[in-house]
Amino acid sequence: MIRKRSLGALSGLALMLAAPSAWAETIRVTIEKLVFSPTEISAAIGDVIEWDNKDVMAHTATAKGDFDVVIPPKKMATLTVTKAGTFDYTCRFHPNMKARLQVR
Repeated sequence: MIRKRSLGALSGLALMLAAPSAWAETIRVTIEKLVFSPTEISAAIGDVIEWDNKDVMAHTATAKGDFDVVIPPKKMATLTVTKAGTFDYTCRFHPNMKARLQVR
């Protein structure tokens, strides 16, 4: 009986260690009136960035060579962060919209 409990505890620990996404955060960026808000965000690998487009036109979150997320009007789009670095991103359709993502 002791042996079964120990194996169960070890199995549970193994599952927790194998699933780091359980600790991932969701970071929301609102898009309204052609502005990303906040303009600077910090995240960790595995976190999810969620863009909430409140405008009546489509936007993108585009970091050349790294990511290109299309955010339809009045919809949300997400990106799971996969690498560390600093990423300046813009909207391909409205290049005056600028923001920065720092990933640790």
